[in-house]
Amino acid sequence: MDRSFDEIARALDNYFDGFHEGDIGKLKQIFHPAAHLYNAGEGKVQDDPIEVVYARVANRVSPAVSRQLRQDRILTIDRAGPESALAKVQLAIGPKLFTDYLSLLKVDGRWQIIAKTYTWVPIAVETAKDAAA
Repeated sequence: MDRSFDEIARALDNYFDGFHEGDIGKLKQIFHPAAHLYNAGEGKVQDDPIEVVYARVANRVSPAVSRQLRQDRILTIDRAGPESALAKVQLAIGPKLFTDYLSLLKVDGRWQIIAKTYTWVPIAVETAKDAAA
């Protein structure tokens, strides 16, 4: 039985916990040191190395501290061989619901995010869509 999907899902626990709790240590367990995060929210590519992201997380009030309801889930995992996968996930931080595409590589026996491409919508907009459906 192929256990890689379960391995990836368990590894992503550090992703969700790290962002919700503002725990850089947990984020370092899932992000490769060379990881970059990409966004084109204003029509221009924003490219942040992971250390910039760690600083951003460290300098904000975490969703856990602000008692924000956790809204995180794995939408898909697409594995392309024994060492490469793509996960589509969602999580809420403040008033934003993020949809993230995570490129993962299995390095040194563990799954690590090497690149993240993301976008977001206001949570109120997503909630209204769900209610209308």
